[in-house]
Amino acid sequence: MFRGMVTFLLENGKMETTVTRAKELRSMAEKIVTIGKNANLNSKRKVFSYVTKENVVKKLFDEIAPKYADVSGGYTRITRIGPRKGDAAEMAIIELI
Repeated sequence: MFRGMVTFLLENGKMETTVTRAKELRSMAEKIVTIGKNANLNSKRKVFSYVTKENVVKKLFDEIAPKYADVSGGYTRITRIGPRKGDAAEMAIIELI
């Protein structure tokens, strides 16, 4: 499930999910972006083993990772948006900064 969520986040830049999932997704997404900052063959293979779409991997290495070249962490932001109708789960938006 988190592989798909990381892929969706990198593809679209932001997504809406529960707070608990957003907190777990943050650590995984930041690890993938950190790996993407080092653009060698081993890094590409590691990212390809986790991210499910080839065009998202290309976007990571060409657009996303160079943007964070000088930053050593904190690539995502979680913003709480309130409870979800139906089951009152606390919802949040996670986005790449």
